[in-house]
Amino acid sequence: MARSGIPRILWRWRSVAVAGDSMAPTYISGDWLIVRWGGRYKVGEVVLVEREDRPGVFLVKRLVRIDDGEFWVQGDNKSSSTDSRQWGAITSKEVLGKVVFRFRKARSVTSI
Repeated sequence: MARSGIPRILWRWRSVAVAGDSMAPTYISGDWLIVRWGGRYKVGEVVLVEREDRPGVFLVKRLVRIDDGEFWVQGDNKSSSTDSRQWGAITSKEVLGKVVFRFRKARSVTSI
């Protein structure tokens, strides 16, 4: 047990909401994702990033490359993503966890 009597395995799982189009069409604004905090990462996985220069702002990106402990991440929607193409590689500390699955899709809005 850890953290308020919650089993250790449960506090490693968090939900996050997608805001923005940087990961479209894979994930769109309004989707809800389950993220597993920590662990090991593989190229091709979608990860949650918190940049050191923007604490508290979480970004969903795809892990494209790992070189000497540095990670290269990009959004799937190149035209709407700010990512390693602008920042360069990020440190392993900036990768918080990996997206495990989407548990709620965004609701589509239809006009009448």
